[in-house]
Amino acid sequence: MEVFWDQTLRFFSFGDPIVRVAVAGCLLLGLACGLMGSFIMVRRLSLFGDTLSHAVLPGVAMGFIWNLSKDPVAILIGAVLAGYLGVMLVRWLTATTRLKEDAAMGMVLAGFYGLGVCLLTFVQRQAVGDMAGLDKMLFGQASALTGTDIQVLAVVSGVALALVAVFYKEFLVISFNETFARVSGIPVRWFNGLFFLLLSFAIVASLQAVGVVLVSAMLITPAATAYMLTDRMHRLIGLACVFGMLAGLIGCYLSFLGAGLPTGPFIVLVSSLGFIAAWFFSPRYGWVLEKLRRISRRRRMALENTLASIYRFREGEGHAETVALSLLGLSRHRNESLEEVESRLKRLQAEGFAKLVPSPRTAALEHCQVVLTAKGARRARTLIRNHRLWELYLNRAADYADDHVHDDAELMEHYLSEGLVDRLDQRLDYPRVDPHGRTIPSKEEARQ
Repeated sequence: MEVFWDQTLRFFSFGDPIVRVAVAGCLLLGLACGLMGSFIMVRRLSLFGDTLSHAVLPGVAMGFIWNLSKDPVAILIGAVLAGYLGVMLVRWLTATTRLKEDAAMGMVLAGFYGLGVCLLTFVQRQAVGDMAGLDKMLFGQASALTGTDIQVLAVVSGVALALVAVFYKEFLVISFNETFARVSGIPVRWFNGLFFLLLSFAIVASLQAVGVVLVSAMLITPAATAYMLTDRMHRLIGLACVFGMLAGLIGCYLSFLGAGLPTGPFIVLVSSLGFIAAWFFSPRYGWVLEKLRRISRRRRMALENTLASIYRFREGEGHAETVALSLLGLSRHRNESLEEVESRLKRLQAEGFAKLVPSPRTAALEHCQVVLTAKGARRARTLIRNHRLWELYLNRAADYADDHVHDDAELMEHYLSEGLVDRLDQRLDYPRVDPHGRTIPSKEEARQ
């Protein structure tokens, strides 16, 4: 434990030059990948990003062979050219053969990656030049980053950020509707070329930290996490950049805790855990909260169905208040257990929709009389109005048979807004009876 705290203090004090370089590299990596990954996500080019990340590997090896040293600039140029060649090859195969885009990307990914591994293996067996960190290109190692690598990453991230800021409107339109962009006079081919060039730069600059195998995960996962939290593009980009940088920082810290731990897998793991958290707990799209909302909706519908049942019972008795409706009677009327009805009536009572009046003859709870409050009666009339208008609409407009409209109306009565109900009422010429001959409460009656 003492070693753990010593390592943690050493890392977050940023006194070690290696730590400073590694952290700076991982933060810049997260920024670049989050920025470009946001556009990949909305353009549905996730597999394209994976193809491009693998296609740059031969260029990495050729950049080293160029001057027999690990020159970041030479490697950057070689990798970008290889990546761009991969993109053009995918487009050429798609345009000139019967292959679909996914098949073409799969072929280019496998072919370029295999060539890159062969070239790297050949280079590493030669006793030439400075090869420090070249073997980390597959899985990444932030500690192998140099000051020159950080400068390259900073330039790439800065250029990408500046160009996206300047041409944000054009990138946005192309990402969501290329046809509209062409009609609007935007040079789509030019901007697509610029986009893939920036993407290639971001991938190449990130190789040293996360490696060829995992860089595509850093392009997709932070953006996917942000996608679970917002529907606005500018917020998605901002969140993706923040999540990417956080994953880079935390992944770098975790790999620093033990000797020989790779940085790339830890960064991707942290990013994946962030996505899982968003998937479960996102306020709008989270699985857990959506599950809770569904449970709440089912409970609300059950309560409202009980209100409607009480109203229908009173309606069948001519709304005579002298006719008692006990808990036991309501249970039989709804064909439900006494425990279920009792539980719902207690909730309705707590919300002010109903009252339970003790029976004068017995103290037994099941013989208590159920009485709607004024609030409960208004809500019940509204539900009945929604239900019967929807039944009539299905019968007239959708040609549903009289005996087939109830189930759909039973569901829709809980979701119809007041404005939509008013439009239905107007379209149906303010009807007074439903397909079964029962009275439809008017808008004024529903509000009484």
